[in-house]
Amino acid sequence: MSLRMPRDLARLSRAGQFDGALSNFEAEALSESASSLGHQGRKAEKALAALAAASPETRAAALAEAGEAVWAYFVQRELCGLRDHRLIIREMGIPAEVLTRLGAAPKQTP
Repeated sequence: MSLRMPRDLARLSRAGQFDGALSNFEAEALSESASSLGHQGRKAEKALAALAAASPETRAAALAEAGEAVWAYFVQRELCGLRDHRLIIREMGIPAEVLTRLGAAPKQTP
């Protein structure tokens, strides 16, 4: 989701008035970004834990879920300006089989 500043607030800010509201708006936007990043990180950790505990019968579904969760987390990180994922890959122990599935869409059945 992208945020756009209300037109009146943007006009007042450019005129040098109402700087406090701009700061409040920016703080709120940053807060939402951080909240979304944390949510996606927890979701990825949960999916990776489920993958590690998956039985051979449920592994394919858990792998697909982990790939999608990690991909969403990486997208959110990039939206926050965090483009280097090497540390996260190492810290979270993301397997190569998950990384190869990032962004892959599941097969559509007719």
